[in-house]
Amino acid sequence: MQTVKSKHRTKKTTAVKKEWELRLYVAGLTPRAATALDNLKKICEEHVPGQYHIEVIDLLKHPQLVGGDQIIAVPTLVRKFPVPVRKIIGDLSNKERVLVGLDLRQRT
Repeated sequence: MQTVKSKHRTKKTTAVKKEWELRLYVAGLTPRAATALDNLKKICEEHVPGQYHIEVIDLLKHPQLVGGDQIIAVPTLVRKFPVPVRKIIGDLSNKERVLVGLDLRQRT
């Protein structure tokens, strides 16, 4: 498993900010998996900078984890927090679809 933390951290204040908890399920380090991770990082830095945590789960190395989030295809992004849990399948190249899927933008 690989963990990607946001590069920018905000200083602690009296108000606690919740981090977005994201899991990206992949099957090996394929070009499609790399594209999905790059696209996800760009979207997070643009829309929730400093407030996200990405966990990359390679199902070839950890096949037992496929059942936990009911993964049926890869790459799949699972938003664990904020709730409700949301899933997006694919390389995340359709930015509008990803933003709507993550509830960062309303459907047009």
